[in-house]
Amino acid sequence: MKHLPIFAREFENEVLITRKFLSILPEEKFDWKPHPKSMSLRDLATHIAELPSWIVSVFDTTELDFTAAGNAPAPLTTLDSLLSFYENNVAQARAYLNNPENESKLQDYWVLRTGSTIHSNQPKAEVIRMCFNQTVHHRAQLGVFLRLLNIPIPGTYGPSADELY
Repeated sequence: MKHLPIFAREFENEVLITRKFLSILPEEKFDWKPHPKSMSLRDLATHIAELPSWIVSVFDTTELDFTAAGNAPAPLTTLDSLLSFYENNVAQARAYLNNPENESKLQDYWVLRTGSTIHSNQPKAEVIRMCFNQTVHHRAQLGVFLRLLNIPIPGTYGPSADELY
């Protein structure tokens, strides 16, 4: 069984849904937080927009060490810059997921760590799945942010309550 074609189809579906969420964000609320411990709308959206780049990183590296990472994206100040950042990361991830030569890399192990503390050591195929899960998780958070801002929620795997009523 080949994993890449399955991942590529799932990726494209998630991209469509995520694009709907990101495209309706109000720039004037980018600094808004629902709680002092929460990320701002900008930070959450930027994180979601960067998640496709994790797929590239998984294929190109053997690990991510949070103590050495220090590669946070520059603050995005406009919706256009956010969407452009997202689309660039999507295009790069798509190229990796559609390259049959990458299938053999999926069995290699990839480590997530903070210094000497190892959080996970899994085959790259499982890490790609985690990247997808991270997108869904943070997109759901974004849905809560939108609800609190009284912005209609787009449908995900079917219509939302805002689309039905």
